[in-house]
Amino acid sequence: MNDPDVVVIGAGADGPATASRLAREHGLDVLILEGGPWHGNEQWPEPHADAGGTVSTDPNDLDGKLLDDQFTHREADANDPTHGYLRVGPADHSRAPWFRNLHQNAFIWQVGAVGGTSLHYFANHPRAYPYAIDEQDHWPISYEDLVPYYQLNEEVTSTQQAPMTAKEEVFIEGATNAGYPRLDTKNVTETGWRPQANAVSVPGKETSTDQPLDADYEGSFSYDDGFRGDTLVGDHFQGSSTPVDAPVREKARKSANVSWVPRALDTNDNPDVGNVAIRPNAFVTNIETKEGFGTIEATGVTFRDSWSGSSQTVSADVVVLAAGCIESPRLWLNSDLPDDGWVGKGLTTHWFDWIVGVYDDDTVAEINPENEHMDPYVGQNSAVRFDKPGVGGLEDIGMSPGLVSYADYLFTEAGYSFDTPADPGEPWDTRGYVVGEELKRRMSDYRQTKALLVLTDDLPRQDNGVSLDNTFSDEHGPVPKVKYEPHPDDDARRDELARIAAKIHREAGAEHVHRCEWPPLLLHMQSTMRMGKVLDESAEAKNVSRLFVADHSAMANGLGGPNPTNTGQALALRTADRIGDRYF
Repeated sequence: MNDPDVVVIGAGADGPATASRLAREHGLDVLILEGGPWHGNEQWPEPHADAGGTVSTDPNDLDGKLLDDQFTHREADANDPTHGYLRVGPADHSRAPWFRNLHQNAFIWQVGAVGGTSLHYFANHPRAYPYAIDEQDHWPISYEDLVPYYQLNEEVTSTQQAPMTAKEEVFIEGATNAGYPRLDTKNVTETGWRPQANAVSVPGKETSTDQPLDADYEGSFSYDDGFRGDTLVGDHFQGSSTPVDAPVREKARKSANVSWVPRALDTNDNPDVGNVAIRPNAFVTNIETKEGFGTIEATGVTFRDSWSGSSQTVSADVVVLAAGCIESPRLWLNSDLPDDGWVGKGLTTHWFDWIVGVYDDDTVAEINPENEHMDPYVGQNSAVRFDKPGVGGLEDIGMSPGLVSYADYLFTEAGYSFDTPADPGEPWDTRGYVVGEELKRRMSDYRQTKALLVLTDDLPRQDNGVSLDNTFSDEHGPVPKVKYEPHPDDDARRDELARIAAKIHREAGAEHVHRCEWPPLLLHMQSTMRMGKVLDESAEAKNVSRLFVADHSAMANGLGGPNPTNTGQALALRTADRIGDRYF
């Protein structure tokens, strides 16, 4: 595509949704440039070893069996932040990941690829709390504005109640005994627990023998054998290419490469709408501008082929930043665009914590007479949650053993548990690192152990965010320097949620409760290019005409605590309509 109407920078969770909407509803030609590789596309059969093709416009290029080969079930293949296929960095794995300067005890967990960090998530798709948008002055739009876009996004991503397994039954037992009611609404305004809204298709019943799927099912989980939906293998955080042999668009977990990317490419088969082309391995290094009427205007971008090193400039009527909360402000600043003091600032990330419950066999067997254990690797990673608007939420989590050992006992800012006393009067027994023989003993209880993830209601603060590092540069310019320090109000909300999580564990019968006290985990990042400050109510930059932002950085706060993917995509769809209405 040599003359696009719109260039979208980034094919992560939100960019493909924007492009699809622009082509389908507004008849525009859209070029998406993605810095990372593309998995499951025949144009790139060996995406980490060979440059492969240049651009893909044909939905028939998508190959689910190729994706099965490229996404294994081995944790180190996926989750290793240096060598795993789910890392942030160039496709060429002989080269290092992209460097971000982070001068604190914290961890950035992102993916650079078509599908972005939605390749590396549990597919939890709750909506924001309405109060977090309507009852604060951080958002220039209303919750009602987003509802039709939520509905569209939930249809495309197959968002629905996740199926429950034994670990969720233990959570429900604890939450119910603690006095919390069940909530039966997507628009949460009260405190309680509810089934998780997940962008994961439920298990199908089209087995090879046309028999209903149940615990005794012993057939193949292959798509070719009639299986549909999630296979309940619980490896969503590792890519989860299931059902095996399914076409890309029929994979159960609807990360952006499975949901919005095929839908965007389908526009090329429809002569009545615009077209979408996606070019991976193309890192944008500059936003081109010219003087406009009272302000400067975006006119296109210059990008660098990450395999050949060659650069190219492409012109467009509108440029959309969808590179994420770190790279979008970094590109803005490296392009020397106007900075009024809020570009890159106001980073929110949910001040996570992790509360672990260990149960004895009899307690779990009493709750789950048919299973007698929980098995954290069985079922969707998170199928039930707790919400408290104004404070945040909790998610019941199950994962595979390596990730459990890291998340439960080896990621903390509290110090070693044998050297860190439990807080007097608090409902947890231990906190901090667990190592050596004690770690082995704890992990021997893996099948009867599960954790609750704490997600706080975060507000943007100008001290937190992304700036340019004055010391280090790479081939794309000065690297980003990232900072996040929680406010005492965030600490108070996290402590309150940690106590609620411990109470739920206790009420379910946990014999031991461990608080991890995680350092900042920069995974749910929001607000670095936020509406109301850097952007207007249409998500167009206030200081650069024809430049829009359609990623999580446009959010005005942390949504009250719920996971951001559903809201980020809904907002991106709304932004596409504003672009079409304003300029075409």
